[in-house]
Amino acid sequence: MARYEALLLARNRTLSLISSTTEDAIWTRHFLDSAQLAPLIVDPQDSVVDIGSGAGFPGLVLAIMGLPNVHLVENNMKKVAFLRSVIAELDLPVTLHPMKAESVKPFVAGAVVARALKPLSELLSLSRSLRGPRTVCVFPKGRRAEEELLQAQRDWNMHIERFPSLTSDESTILRLGNIIPTGAARAQA
Repeated sequence: MARYEALLLARNRTLSLISSTTEDAIWTRHFLDSAQLAPLIVDPQDSVVDIGSGAGFPGLVLAIMGLPNVHLVENNMKKVAFLRSVIAELDLPVTLHPMKAESVKPFVAGAVVARALKPLSELLSLSRSLRGPRTVCVFPKGRRAEEELLQAQRDWNMHIERFPSLTSDESTILRLGNIIPTGAARAQA
């Protein structure tokens, strides 16, 4: 993690991977915030897809923690170059998909994760081709978690579990399973 921190801070000066206001709190704000998802992944040996990886949160942190089958999906080519360099430098068993989530060749992941990417309804749409009946989605959400959940339930039936965040009293981690489209989401398929 210390090597990842050094690489991240060095490149952050020119690439704006994280807000400069969070650099001093990187271990809690980014690393712990990502690491807390690991125990919520039902089968850590199965594939975990991080959509909108950005600087590598949470996917790179999960890979550093030892999850053996992590996929990062990122379409910003400058961030892709950074992710490639970290994967090579740390010799991580990570598959990088340099494209938008909807362009990834469909496969069934064990878990889909995303951090600070899109509202819940959009995350569920983006991850549709990566989910199967046993896939769980683990999404940390902020103050608007319940509002996003109510919005998503208009288009999706799902089993919902809520977990408190270790890094913010205002945040919740949603673990969603048995995700089935209804109404408008089914019509978009």
